[in-house]
Amino acid sequence: MWGSRRLSSSGGHFLGVVGSGCRVGRAERPRLASWAVYSDSQLIWTLQNKPWIFSEHRTVCFKSCRMTFSSLNRIKSYWPPLTRPYNAAHTTVDSSEVKTFLALAHKWWDEEGVYAPLHSMNDLRVPFIRDNLLKTMANHHPGKPLSGMKILDVGCGGGLLTEPLGRLGASVFGIDPVDENIKTAQHHKAFDPVLDKRIEYKVCSLEEIAEETEDTFDAVIASEVVEHVADLETFIQCCCRVLKHGGSLFITTINKTQLSYVLGIVFSEQIAGIVPKGTHTWEKFISPEKLESILESNGLLVQTVAGMIYNPFSGHWHWSENTSLNYAAHAVKSMAADHLGPADFVSKEETEAPQAEASTISQVHEELKE
Repeated sequence: MWGSRRLSSSGGHFLGVVGSGCRVGRAERPRLASWAVYSDSQLIWTLQNKPWIFSEHRTVCFKSCRMTFSSLNRIKSYWPPLTRPYNAAHTTVDSSEVKTFLALAHKWWDEEGVYAPLHSMNDLRVPFIRDNLLKTMANHHPGKPLSGMKILDVGCGGGLLTEPLGRLGASVFGIDPVDENIKTAQHHKAFDPVLDKRIEYKVCSLEEIAEETEDTFDAVIASEVVEHVADLETFIQCCCRVLKHGGSLFITTINKTQLSYVLGIVFSEQIAGIVPKGTHTWEKFISPEKLESILESNGLLVQTVAGMIYNPFSGHWHWSENTSLNYAAHAVKSMAADHLGPADFVSKEETEAPQAEASTISQVHEELKE
């Protein structure tokens, strides 16, 4: 997150941090007559405490909110994080989406009904999750490859993806804001005593879980969910918060393209009736590039993005290099996901050799004279 620039002999990097909108008129600040009157210590003090410096021929202005000088050996540029701080007050639940899925809560386990494409999608998403998680495990049980893994299934619905992951040995915690969805999921898992022990369901939002726990889950899954949330930025922040360092986030969603509008909404909802009308809102679709940008700005490093194609005639999905419709993404929480502040860098700079400062000071004199 934090950018940095070193002083160069040419002075290009030194002047490169000056924003075009940062200049002030000569009358606004007292002009320095000569750099020769400043001793080394005075020069350091000036740069640390007076972010505006004037040379003989041009104005150089540094915004104090963007620059922190710990020493002249290195100048760090501190840009504000691209994301706002985590705040549970920003809800991820869209009340209109809740009403839509409430009306369909009793249809989750009808394999020939409106959720048939999600049943079929398990042929791709379950192996996708399993195989990527196995890469992080040294040993695994052949019959229960995900044994010991703690997984959070966000927007679990009726448990269509939760149950297969439980059968692979994982301890799965499924959450959904729709009470009827959780009732359906709990009723269905009760038929299998093994799943009844491995799976737990709760009616709540992701931000509620993020308030209660941190660095807890080995994996978080948001399959066909992000295109329904009210606040994607907060949603991703919460996912990162509850993940362990090195943990995996799996997302499947729909790209925001003209093709996805024609096939995903006009054809699927209005013509073919593959999914009920009003299920999707095209404005909430997100491109892989934008999703990757949000993920990485929150300390989640994208490992894989793969396209998925659904054949409405056969009812099956297959992988594709084309991500213009549906796609799956896998990201891993960085071991240093927490954003470092300027104070972290200052303390680091203070440990650098003092003789390096002396050589840099002379370079600054030459550059400012030029």
